[in-house]
Amino acid sequence: MGESNEDICDQEQRPPSSNSLGCVSCTTFNILAPIYKRLEDQHCESEFHELWLNRNESILDRLLDLGSSIICLQEFWVQNEELVRMYEKRLGDAGYQTFKLPRTNNRGDGLLTAIFRTQFHVVNHQEFRFNDIGDRVSQLLHVELLDHSSPNQPNKMEKQVLVVNTHLIFPHDSSYCFVRLQQVYKILQYIDQYCQENKLPPLPVILCGDWNGSKKGNVYKFLQSQGFVSAYDIAHPCTNGSEDFSKWISHRNHRGNMCGVDFILLRNPSKHRKPLKESLMEAVLGNINNLSLKLSPEAISPLHLFEADGSHINYSQFLQALAQLGLSGHSEDCIGTKDIKELWEQIDTDGDGVIDLSDFSQNEDSEENTPTAIRFNVSKAMLFPSEVERGIWPDDYSLSDHAQLTVGCMGIDKMNHKLDLKLNLSPPMAYSQVVEESPKGSCVSSELSPNRSLCYPGSPEAKRMMLMGCPQCLMYVMLSEEDPKCPKCKSTVLLEIS
Repeated sequence: MGESNEDICDQEQRPPSSNSLGCVSCTTFNILAPIYKRLEDQHCESEFHELWLNRNESILDRLLDLGSSIICLQEFWVQNEELVRMYEKRLGDAGYQTFKLPRTNNRGDGLLTAIFRTQFHVVNHQEFRFNDIGDRVSQLLHVELLDHSSPNQPNKMEKQVLVVNTHLIFPHDSSYCFVRLQQVYKILQYIDQYCQENKLPPLPVILCGDWNGSKKGNVYKFLQSQGFVSAYDIAHPCTNGSEDFSKWISHRNHRGNMCGVDFILLRNPSKHRKPLKESLMEAVLGNINNLSLKLSPEAISPLHLFEADGSHINYSQFLQALAQLGLSGHSEDCIGTKDIKELWEQIDTDGDGVIDLSDFSQNEDSEENTPTAIRFNVSKAMLFPSEVERGIWPDDYSLSDHAQLTVGCMGIDKMNHKLDLKLNLSPPMAYSQVVEESPKGSCVSSELSPNRSLCYPGSPEAKRMMLMGCPQCLMYVMLSEEDPKCPKCKSTVLLEIS
C-alpha cells in the first residue's frame, strides 16, 4: 500500500555507532473531517455514513501500514462516537496510546495524537486551548524514548522529548496573520512554562500539524528564529532562490489553491536562543512591513507608519499604524480591540508602555542569531501521495485535501556523543603553530593530533570546534561551538554531524 516504518527508518541509513538510540518516525496528517468535506452536489460527506466510514477506514489502513512512532492528526471528527471508537480500537490494537482533544465552542472536530507504546512512554499529556476567534487547540505530550538496546544506560532525561500537535487558523484575510502569530507565540510560551514548572532541562521539541501558512510567511520565520527547522527541508534541502523552494505542496484548499502548509518542525537543545518576545516583535514588524509594502511599494521599513522619532512607539501609535493598514476597526475582518491589546502586552517586553524599535529596524534576518544543535538527525522525509513533492495534486487522491507528511529521525544520545570521524582540516597560516604543515601542493590538509585543538590567534584558550552541515548551502564546515554560523549564507540553522 506504500512505504512502511521499515522504509522510513531504513536500516542502511542508520549510523553504526553506540550513541544511536534508533529511528523515530513521525506522521502528521489533516484527515479532513467529514463535516467539512463538500461533495459535488454541495452536500457534506458527514450526511453519508458509508462514504465517510470507508474513507476513514482507508486512512487508518494507510497509517497502520506506515507504522510511525508518533501520529498527529488534525480535523479529527471527535463529535462522532462511531468514528472515535474505530480509531481508538484499531490504533489501540496496533499498540498505540491515543489522546484526543476537541476544539472549543463545540466545533465538532479536533486533534488526535497516537504514541507507539513499544517506542515511547508517555510521561505527561497537556491540553491547551487558545480561546480565540478560531477556537483552536493544541496538545503537548511529554514522552520518553524507550532504549531497548541499552536499558541500563544512565541519564534518562536525555531521552525525553516534547511533542506538540496543533492546527492554526486559516488566513481568511491579512488580519489573520497576527492571530496566527499569537497562536504560535502561545504554544512556545506554554512549552517554556511547562519546562520551567517541571524543572526540565532543554529537551528536543517536535511541532506537528497544519500551520495554514507556507515557509515564506512570518509565522514560519518566527519559528525559525526560535530554533525550529523543517524536517522535510532538512531531508530535501534547497536554496530560497531556487524553484524548489516552493515546489512541494501539501494542501489543496477550498479556494482551489495548492500550497505547502503541513510541517514537522524540530528544535533540538541549544544554548543559543533568542528571547521569545524579541522574536515575536520582529515577526509583528515583519507582518506590518509586508502589509505596508502592499499599500506603498516604495516603503522600506515598517517604521514609516509610526509618528515617532524612529526609535520608540507607544500603544496609541501602534493602534494608528494598524488602522492605516486596515487591520483595526469595527469590521469582522479586523483584529478585535482585545486581541490588539493582548498582542501589545506580549511585545511590550518590559511593560513600560513603550517599545524600543532601534534593535529591529536594521534586523530582517532574525534567524541568523539563533543557532540550532540537532539531537535528532533527520534521515528521511516523504509526502504522500508522492506527486505532491513535485507540485502536482493527483486527481485520483481522495483520502483528504491534505497530503500526509512522514519523517524519520535518528535519536542521538548526547551524553555518549562522540564524533567517529577523522577530520582533515585545512587551517589558515595563522594556525601553523598548532597544526603540522601539509605537503606542498596537497589538496588534503593536515590532521590534528588527538590531544590538540584549534586556537585562534591572540587567544590564550582553545575554542572547541564542531563539524556542522548547512541545509541551505549543502556543505559541511568546521565552526566554533560558541557562535556557529555558516560562512557562506550566514545562517545559524545548522545540523550537527554526529
